[in-house]
Amino acid sequence: MPSMARSLLFLVLAASSLVGATGKDAVHELQQTGKANLELRLAKSSTCTKENLEIRREWGDISKAERREYIAAMLCLMSKPSQLDQTEYPGAKTRYDDFVAVHMNQTLTIHGTGSFLAWHRYFTWSFERVLREECGYTGSQPYWNWGKWASDPVNSPLFDGSDTSLSGNGLKVDHEDTDYYPAGPGGGCIYSGPFVNMTARLGPLSPILKPAPVANPLPNGMGDNPRCVRRDITNYLSSRYTRTEDMVSLITDSSDILAFQDRMQAVTARPWEVEGTYNPAEHNGMPLMGIHASGHHTIGGDPGGDFYTSPNDPAFFNHHAGIDRTWAIWQWLDLENRTEQIAGGTAMFDPVNSPRQTLDDIVDLGVVGDQVWRIRDLVSTVDGPFCYTYE
Repeated sequence: MPSMARSLLFLVLAASSLVGATGKDAVHELQQTGKANLELRLAKSSTCTKENLEIRREWGDISKAERREYIAAMLCLMSKPSQLDQTEYPGAKTRYDDFVAVHMNQTLTIHGTGSFLAWHRYFTWSFERVLREECGYTGSQPYWNWGKWASDPVNSPLFDGSDTSLSGNGLKVDHEDTDYYPAGPGGGCIYSGPFVNMTARLGPLSPILKPAPVANPLPNGMGDNPRCVRRDITNYLSSRYTRTEDMVSLITDSSDILAFQDRMQAVTARPWEVEGTYNPAEHNGMPLMGIHASGHHTIGGDPGGDFYTSPNDPAFFNHHAGIDRTWAIWQWLDLENRTEQIAGGTAMFDPVNSPRQTLDDIVDLGVVGDQVWRIRDLVSTVDGPFCYTYE
């Protein structure tokens, strides 16, 4: 283990003795350790100040009134008309659908690539911005702390099915094991909470739930294919790969951005493959997962389990705020050296031979973005368009 990783791990272990008194976990202690560096960066920012700094909090830590306001703003987006060309995107009926379509269009260049983290940082922030500007939301984007609820995600405040959740599990229906996790206790349409009547229209393109939904009328998935949102929430993956200790290990053991992003988003994580410590037989033959994929597949179902159409599940943005928080903490711990690191290719299915990702590559979100940015403008939470931190 590199010396910096050993030092950070020592700090976490020392701080974790306070968890019982503070109610905070070891990831939070790492976060607080890095905030001194963030404050130095904030002092030099030309666009962000302490006065306008937004604070993102975990879903379970915001009040029920704040949760209801966020939910109402999401439902508002789902009631507003799409801004996309209806000839080209006949399945995009709502403003919320616009986010799904943009994600679908760029999926193969924003996963398994060097732009994954920055692109999704901007995408999640853009969702927060549109909630505010078009639906009157006054809060910030909440995140999902996977580790806090890893043993029982379906009973977390995020998924408990109450009116202050993002709805609960799907109805229990007969369904098959997927390639990533065994069949869970749901599999059908969500049946409780604010999004019980939500309609997904775009996709599928890469369904994992078996049986799969009806195929989209257009080969690119942009046709109108109305169906309910299905979920199969289970702790099979969360109890293995998104625990607090998994998050700490990801942050403290990743010496550079390539190691961090590969381990974060990979289905098969390279460090374990090299070390030969992963035994598929111990996991019912299922592949090893990174935190990113494990979070999506903990929700499971359709369309959330389809990596093209995953924003069709209302928990997508909380999950990706959690991804962004984890990246931010990794950056903050060595902000001077980690802010403008970039590595990797530009094509999901050709990560080695595709052109290398650079900080000057552009990120264009079309009708859901405020403008076109370079990746270098999106790597700091207190520069470029951003001015937020995490609690």
